[in-house]
Amino acid sequence: MQGVVKAYDPASGDGVIMCDSNMNDYELAPNALEGSIFRMLRQGQRVVFQLNDKQQAAHISLGSEADMKTPGY
Repeated sequence: MQGVVKAYDPASGDGVIMCDSNMNDYELAPNALEGSIFRMLRQGQRVVFQLNDKQQAAHISLGSEADMKTPGY
């Protein structure tokens, strides 16, 4: 799934990602950045993610603009 970081608190690790396909908001899983190149996220950042069993955003990664089908790339 692809989406945009809607909110992120680096102190607590809490955050919300809005999914592009269904416009739903998903909370970040506690270990969402584990094994990722990210140490933190910023609001408005585009990411690729998966949902875990609790319907939380997990396995955060960054695709290229072409992979994410960003207009103009």
